[in-house]
This record gives sequence, C-alpha cells and structure tokens, in this order.
Amino acid sequence: MLRGEKVALRARIDADVEILDEELYTDVLNASRADVKPWTPLAPGGPASPHRIREPDDKHAPFSIVDLKTHELAGECSLWSIDTHNRLAHIGVSLRPSHRGRGLGTDAVAVLCHYAFVVRSLHRLQIETLADNVGMINAATKNGFTPEGKLRSNAWVFGEFHDEVIFGLLLDEWLARRGPAAT
Repeated sequence: MLRGEKVALRARIDADVEILDEELYTDVLNASRADVKPWTPLAPGGPASPHRIREPDDKHAPFSIVDLKTHELAGECSLWSIDTHNRLAHIGVSLRPSHRGRGLGTDAVAVLCHYAFVVRSLHRLQIETLADNVGMINAATKNGFTPEGKLRSNAWVFGEFHDEVIFGLLLDEWLARRGPAAT
C-alpha cells in the first residue's frame, strides 16, 4: 500500500469493483467524460467491468483509492500507457461523487508521482483531461505539472466535441519541488 497525506493507494479487490461500477460507470455522462471509448451498458461487478483487474500488465498500474480519514473506498487511479523504453506514463484519477472536492484527487496524483518516479523509475508523467475538468486541472497544477497544450475538439463526449488540455511533469521538476531531502 502506498500512503499520502489523505489517501492510500492499494491493489483493487473484488469488493471494490461493484462499488466503482455502480458509482462511476453507471453515471453515463461522467463515465463518457473519463474514457476514450464509447459507453456501453454493463452489469455492475460483471466480468466485463472496466474496473475489474484482469492479468498483470506492465503497461498499466491500477489502484483503488482509500480515504485515510474514513477508510472508505474513494475511487480509482492508475498509471496507464507505461512506456519503459522512453520511461513515461499517463495518469488517470476517478473519484466517487461523495469523495470529490476534498483534495483526495490531488493527494492521489502526488502518490502516483512518487510511485512513478521512485518505484518505477520513470522520467515523465502526463495528464490529459477535458478543458473544463477543474478538479483534475487543479490536481495537476498543485502537483507541479506544467500546461503543455490544448487539443481542440479532441474528445467526443455525449454528442459533442470537447477540448482537452495536456500537462506534463519531469522527474527533475518533481525532485526540485520535494527539496534536498528527496535525493
């Protein structure tokens, strides 16, 4: 288990899957905003659940987010498209509605950065999010990510195109923010 100030990241367990499906996947609008694939109806907790962990995969590191204050499942996060040759990965975070707006996403991003840079020895992290996703933009900014660009009309969400923004963080930038104790 990896710990931050507000959250712990742990392996996904079966009990998490139905909760994540029920609160994140059945919310069609938000599920559509969070995925590059079109939403399709799936039975919560079923074998096709997008939250079910299949086989270990070197290109994807999924975690469940636990609120350290309440010990409740707060959501999910992951490093995805992990590229071990170029030493980079992308970050994704989804919180249950009842856990949003409390800084848990920002802390989850911080813990993922530690995991990516220290445990996985990556060099670069990237976040792509819809341009109106204030929560993720704040989480990226508070963790030292630099805005790198906008992809105009790049995401098809619920019948219309939306802009996406890209943020990046390099290992040296992350180390500089942590100070001398980090080396």
